[in-house]
Amino acid sequence: MNYPDKVTVVEVGPRDGLQNEASALSVAQKATLVDKLSVSGLPIIETGSFVSPRWVPQMADSGPVFGSIRRRPGTRYTALTPNERGLDSAIDAQVDEVAIFAAVTESFSRKNLNASISETLQRFAPIMERARSLNLPVRGYLSCVLGCPYEGEVSPAAVSQLTRQLLDMGCHEVSLGDTIGTGTAGSTGRLLDTLLTDGIAVEQLAMHCHDTYGQALANLVIALQYGVATIDASIAGLGGCPYARGATGNVATEDVIYLLDGLGIEHGVDLPALLEAGRYISQQLQRDSQSRAARALQAAADNSAD
Repeated sequence: MNYPDKVTVVEVGPRDGLQNEASALSVAQKATLVDKLSVSGLPIIETGSFVSPRWVPQMADSGPVFGSIRRRPGTRYTALTPNERGLDSAIDAQVDEVAIFAAVTESFSRKNLNASISETLQRFAPIMERARSLNLPVRGYLSCVLGCPYEGEVSPAAVSQLTRQLLDMGCHEVSLGDTIGTGTAGSTGRLLDTLLTDGIAVEQLAMHCHDTYGQALANLVIALQYGVATIDASIAGLGGCPYARGATGNVATEDVIYLLDGLGIEHGVDLPALLEAGRYISQQLQRDSQSRAARALQAAADNSAD
């Protein structure tokens, strides 16, 4: 198989993971998590989200979190910015990159963003213009690319069209989100077949797989075989989706690193340091890690210590 020589792992736990927690962590706890993730060598850490605290109260302190972290040279610290006010806050926080997000289906768009797909894209125009003037990179997220909780199956052609629109607006990359985790190796392959056939460069695509049905790693292997070299992952498998009942967290970062190690693909992340970050956040949240690799490696270490 022609796998990429190197994969960029985008850590989304501090944002995509923590935003779904019932109780918010303190600024110090969040900053400590980001610092521990930085120590592991992760190249990109989505540190917060500048959205309305009314809708996502867990992200209300993203500004102070950015002000409290120890930035590691070589790591980009990014944030979600759905509107101009969010962009202003992100600029004040000196983020390295911002992200915008849209949904593939009208139903999910209205539930998640309170706007149609067309209206959502129109809202992004001033964000893109200002970011361009500041040479601030913008990443695009697409939700529900492999299934929607309201509309069921999603057309790969619809995903391709919206991916092209986000790229044409100026996004340097589009992260394809299997928001409810219903994707399979087959549907992932069909989606990528469509996108690449439509002329979208694989270098501009990332995969963002939730593991609701236990298919995330299988889907990522397919994506890697197609040449996708950017993978979103969440420490300890944190996450979910408030607008997709039953959806579990993103694929665990520890599991992705273990997979990449097994395939001999370079990633630049120190697994022991990553495991420490996972242990830390699991302790703060007072629950077990959802990473199978982390649990197995910890069990092996405990057995060897006996």
